Amino acid sequence: MSAFRHYAEFLFFRGTRLFFLLLPRKLSLGVGRILGFAFYSLSRRHRRIALSNLKTAFGTELSPSSRRGIARKSFIHFGKLLADLVKFSHFNDVQRDKLIQVDGLKNLNQALQEGKGALIFSGHYGSWEIAPHFLSRRARFHVIARALDNDRLEKELLKMRASLGAKVIYKQQAAKRILQSLRAREMVAILIDQNVLRSQAVFVDFFEKAAATTPSLAAFFLRTQSPLLPVFCYPADRNTYKIKILKPLKVSLTGNYDQDVLKITQICTKIIEAQIRNNPNCWLWFHQRWKTRPEKETN
Repeated sequence: MSAFRHYAEFLFFRGTRLFFLLLPRKLSLGVGRILGFAFYSLSRRHRRIALSNLKTAFGTELSPSSRRGIARKSFIHFGKLLADLVKFSHFNDVQRDKLIQVDGLKNLNQALQEGKGALIFSGHYGSWEIAPHFLSRRARFHVIARALDNDRLEKELLKMRASLGAKVIYKQQAAKRILQSLRAREMVAILIDQNVLRSQAVFVDFFEKAAATTPSLAAFFLRTQSPLLPVFCYPADRNTYKIKILKPLKVSLTGNYDQDVLKITQICTKIIEAQIRNNPNCWLWFHQRWKTRPEKETN
C-alpha cells in the first residue's frame, strides 16, 4: 500500500509540474495562490496548527481575525512559492537574475574572505529554496536536509535543488561532510526554526515560549569558527525576490561549551524571530514548532 501511495504521489507531482511548466509564470503564480488557499480551506488539521501557533506567538497582540488573516496568507504564500519553484528551476541564469535583488553582498564577501567557509542560517521563511541560485555562484553551497519518505519524490527534489545550485547533505551523514565542506571554504546552510526531539534539542526562547531547537549550528561554529551568516530570501515587488544577507555574527563566548551552544542558538533564533515579526505572512505557521516540551513541563 505504501509503495502504491508513493507512486501515486510521484505521478501527481510530475503531472502538477508539467502543468505549471506549460503555464506563463504570472498565471502559474495565480494557480499556486489558489492551491494554497484551497489547502488552507480544506486541511482542518494544518489550519488548526497554524492558528494555534499564531496564538502562541502573538497572544493578545493580534485579534483572532488578524491571526486568521496571517494564517491564510501564509498558506497562499507557500502555494505560490511551490508553483514558482517549478518555474524558477527551469529558467536559465539570465531569467533568474532578472528576478533577484540582493542586499548585503559585502557581508557575504566579508565572511568568505576569512577562508573558513561560512555557516549560513535561516528558517522556513519566504523563498528560502530560491537563495542558493545566487549564493552558490560565490562558493560551493550545501544545504542540510532530511530525505523525504518517498524516494521518487526525493530524487525529483534533489534534481530541483541541484538546478538551483544547492548540494544536499543528508542529516544522517552530516557531521563529516559539513566539516569537510567548511575546511574547503564552502558554504553550509542550516535551517534552525523547526521542532526537534527532546534528545536532540536545546530549548531557547522563541516568541517568548521555550522551543526545542537543534544545537548543530552552534556546535559546528564552536568547532570550526566559520562565520555565522544570517540570510533570508522573500518576495519583493512585481513577483521578484529579495535576498537579505546580514552581517556575520560576533558572539562573546564564555568558554563553557553548553552555555555557549545555548547562547549562540538563542541569538540566531531571535534573529529569525525578528524577521518573522517583520512579515509573519511568509513563515511556515502550519508546522508544530512548539510540539516538543521541556521535561519539567511534562512531569
